[in-house]
Amino acid sequence: MSDFVSIEGPVENVGGTLVLRIPLIAGGDKLAKSAGRIGRIEGDCLRVDIPAWLAERFGLVDGTVVVVDNHGGTFNIELPDEDE
Repeated sequence: MSDFVSIEGPVENVGGTLVLRIPLIAGGDKLAKSAGRIGRIEGDCLRVDIPAWLAERFGLVDGTVVVVDNHGGTFNIELPDEDE
């Protein structure tokens, strides 16, 4: 799949909402297609609001580093492997 994107970055707290901001130039443009309703373009970034249930499930807080990708055509959020 030539449009596959995998990016690692921090979760941010923006006005009390946990979000990911992914630069469009770094692949956010391709991830936007799979992010659906949780993602929207803001300036030169894809903004993805992280649902509270997902933040709780993974223990996400401001500054947590996650990996996002579009494997299988869906927007996936994971914690990075400890070995890497």
